[in-house]
Amino acid sequence: MDTRKVKGYQIAQQKQVKETKDGWLVKSQSNMGFYKVSDTFICNCPDSELHNATCKHAYAVRYYLDIEMHKPEGIKNERVRLTYEQAWSVYNKAQTSEGKLFDELLADLVKEVADPKPIQIHGRPHLDFNIALYVAIKKVYSQMSSRRSMSLFSIAKEKGYLEDMPHFNTMSVLLNRTDITPILHNLIAITSAPLRAIESGFGVDSSGFRTRSFGAYCEGKYGLKKSHKWLKAHICVGVKTNIVTAIEITDESGADSPQFIPLMQQTKENGFNIKEAYGDRGYLSRDNLAFIDNLGGVPYIPFKDNFTSKPKGNSHIWRKMFHYFEFNKEEFLQHYHKRSNVESTFSSIKKKLGETLKSKNHTSQVNELLCKFISYNILVLIEEMHELGIRPDFNSLVA
Repeated sequence: MDTRKVKGYQIAQQKQVKETKDGWLVKSQSNMGFYKVSDTFICNCPDSELHNATCKHAYAVRYYLDIEMHKPEGIKNERVRLTYEQAWSVYNKAQTSEGKLFDELLADLVKEVADPKPIQIHGRPHLDFNIALYVAIKKVYSQMSSRRSMSLFSIAKEKGYLEDMPHFNTMSVLLNRTDITPILHNLIAITSAPLRAIESGFGVDSSGFRTRSFGAYCEGKYGLKKSHKWLKAHICVGVKTNIVTAIEITDESGADSPQFIPLMQQTKENGFNIKEAYGDRGYLSRDNLAFIDNLGGVPYIPFKDNFTSKPKGNSHIWRKMFHYFEFNKEEFLQHYHKRSNVESTFSSIKKKLGETLKSKNHTSQVNELLCKFISYNILVLIEEMHELGIRPDFNSLVA
């Protein structure tokens, strides 16, 4: 087999191919950079430009899409499922540098954020808003109490990430402010923005996070026990990197389907090109299918057994996707099962950052949960910094 084909196959097997809006990014084997392969399999690497030949990066994409199988009767193309081994060197670098890079990225993220409150005229000067925002997110990331986390901020001040030391109540005061909730939503959008060129398929799902508050109960009359209240996080996730592009928070009984369009709309407004959208049967509605279709994407939401292809109104996409689901189910499910990456995202967040909220009232609980997702997005960026060689620049994105 040609050497370029052998190396291309190795690259594909090592999960070094990332799809973009107009082609693919293929990891260089000699440095931390990437080469761009167009949808016509033309690469911008020196080998392709110098020899005018199909390079190993283009072969890697071809293997990624449709493996070339060499058999005694000749070359045959067969669609196969690639299996990837864990890229341990990348994983190890990301994990061992997480603490340092988290501080750097968080400080860069919050330094240009403006305080929505009016400028203070009277009284003792408040702590700088950017410092308060930094320590609130860092405290949520650390999962430590306000008092115990003070040691972390002493270290951050020594390293130059903080100009002043906060009081241990600073985090609680900030998280109790309703006017920072839109800012935290915006920070989620900003932390996902560096991966716009990578993500084109998005999954939606929801999961609960337990609070310290208790719901109403009547133990004596009905035998009911005390139970915690929950907040429900509805998120939209890019299925290649598991970056969270949008989030809506409701109480524990919040319905899933009405959140689909707002989440996809936020993702679109954040600059992502939505080519495919995934959701379980709970998100199936004509409006949801039509919204993705109007964006130029394909909605992969499975149909229930008792549904038919009969559309209502002008819902041509309902009939189209129903027939696709019924007569090409295996191909449909290959796309749909990318939705499981959303479940992986929730699992990762709860394992790394905890599933219990420490705050006591609703406003601070919502803000704390948003801080968890901001922290998680920063962790995703740290891994992609090592895997893709990107360097996030938040300055141009902070409004």
